[in-house]
Amino acid sequence: MSKVVTISEAASIGLHGIILIAKSKKEMVNVVKIAELTGSSKHHVAKVFQRLVKLGFLNSFRGPSGGFTLRKAPDKITLLEIYEGIEGEIQDTKCPMEHQVCPFEKCIFNEVTRKMTAQFKEYLQSKTLNDYLS
Repeated sequence: MSKVVTISEAASIGLHGIILIAKSKKEMVNVVKIAELTGSSKHHVAKVFQRLVKLGFLNSFRGPSGGFTLRKAPDKITLLEIYEGIEGEIQDTKCPMEHQVCPFEKCIFNEVTRKMTAQFKEYLQSKTLNDYLS
């Protein structure tokens, strides 16, 4: 089955996991808990979350009672920041094939991919972690 839009496993782990941490308030959430709740490998979770620590979104504490806490207030972190922190900056491109010159006079996709990208980016920018805490 073909999908037009896909989100990488790393981005999904990062977005869902950081919301779990935000929901826990001041309590720490560890890699094992995030892996269980997201259905992901704890090694993949650890890799994604170390990146989020390095980017300044999270505090990390080692040890048996360790885990992660937010470094910033949930209303100060957008989903776009998390997504781009994991995947890199979302690029607005006119051509899904990244051709500089189109062999057709009119794009056969009618710029739908550019519009979808812009809409996705706007959506992520408009949502903070705080929007998922109720």
